[in-house]
Amino acid sequence: MKYEEFIGKVRNRASLATPEQAILAARATLETLAERLEGHEAEHLAAQLPPELELYLQLTNEERGESFSLDEFFYRVSRREGVNLVDADYHARIVLALIAETVSMGEIEDMCSQLPPEFARLFDVQNEGEIPEIGEVAETGDEP
Repeated sequence: MKYEEFIGKVRNRASLATPEQAILAARATLETLAERLEGHEAEHLAAQLPPELELYLQLTNEERGESFSLDEFFYRVSRREGVNLVDADYHARIVLALIAETVSMGEIEDMCSQLPPEFARLFDVQNEGEIPEIGEVAETGDEP
């Protein structure tokens, strides 16, 4: 998939007003994912993506392999993207579902093997445009 097509699909599926908003959602999601992945996994993923998206996965070794929860993942995407947590959750799920449609299943399995089980559902694409559990922020465990 070409970069323009990828960004167009993010924009369409997330109902974003501008391509710039879609770019920001993709960048925030991929940079945060790169922080979570260990070793050369971000580079392996990047090798299967358009060069423009590949740039968002390039971090130093010191910036990689951080251990954080799915809640923290969405929080970081929210902060980077400059949107509320619910929108960040929705946008990240769309971006990662498109990643799952774009790269090989072997690459998705390699990534998921590094991530806690709660992250695996982010890559569970049921069919084009339909993401499981859209709009639901992972529960924090706080009881009302």
